[in-house]
Amino acid sequence: MHTVVVLALDKVVPFDLSTPIEVFTRTRLPDGRPAYRLRVCGPGPAVDAGVLTLRLHWGLEALAEADTIIVPGRSQLDPVPGKVLDALRRAAADGTRIASICSGAFTLAATGLLDGLRATTHWSAATELAARHPLVEVDPDVLYVDNGQFLTSAGAAAGLDLCLHLIRRDHGSAVAADAARLSVMPLEREGGQAQFIVHDHPPAPRGSELEPLLRWVEDHCAEELTLEDIAGKAGTSTRTLNRRFREQTGTTPLQWLLRARVRRAQHLLETTDHPVDRIAAQVGFGSPTAFRDRFKRVAGTSPQSYRSAFRDPAGR
Repeated sequence: MHTVVVLALDKVVPFDLSTPIEVFTRTRLPDGRPAYRLRVCGPGPAVDAGVLTLRLHWGLEALAEADTIIVPGRSQLDPVPGKVLDALRRAAADGTRIASICSGAFTLAATGLLDGLRATTHWSAATELAARHPLVEVDPDVLYVDNGQFLTSAGAAAGLDLCLHLIRRDHGSAVAADAARLSVMPLEREGGQAQFIVHDHPPAPRGSELEPLLRWVEDHCAEELTLEDIAGKAGTSTRTLNRRFREQTGTTPLQWLLRARVRRAQHLLETTDHPVDRIAAQVGFGSPTAFRDRFKRVAGTSPQSYRSAFRDPAGR
């Protein structure tokens, strides 16, 4: 089982710490088994998390056993203990994947592992990160950056985007979509997203009045649905439907439909050898050109490039 170790240092931001814990412990494989084993470690038996004091079950030795290390942000950018930096460097030398959330990029950059690479952090700290680590190419305008072994994300909810992206890399879009449905998704954000970002539509809360309708739309997304069709299924007017969608999903019914189609296309690109034009028709787009344009707008890259990056030769 893939082991994720979250590194907790003094002044850790509780939100950044809890995000990977919440996401990875909820993730299940198609047969229901847990997809990840999660541990939280640190240099001491307890961690000052501001309003909280956390007791840790694992020390830094847990980093050596990790397949993925998550470095949350800290509310104060104090120097990182040398033994922590050394442990991260040893893990990196062994090929361990390391990802930072928010100002956790400062800890990762202090190891030298980001030198010569593109990275991001919370927009308000980007200038300081660039000043402290001039060999790092800091991009403040994206949600996260994937360099392969090393990944960095912006603040707050961008950490959730990053975790879902890692799940997609490890287990494919279906498992990532299930994890998204079980997690608190951010509202849709336009512009500035990193390439290959996960764009699963934000579901309504479980038990809400829209949940059955959203499932119906997803099941029928390959059909020629109109706003009137969706409103008719919901038994309401188009105006009321638009209002409810805005309130509960942060988007419109038709935008939600288009994202559902793109997500299904992502799954087909990962798991089949179907030509792109065939997939466009399978997921409900009227023309291959419209499909390519929408896919690039949502996923940040072309369908063919996406397939090259995420195709699973084992047919997972």
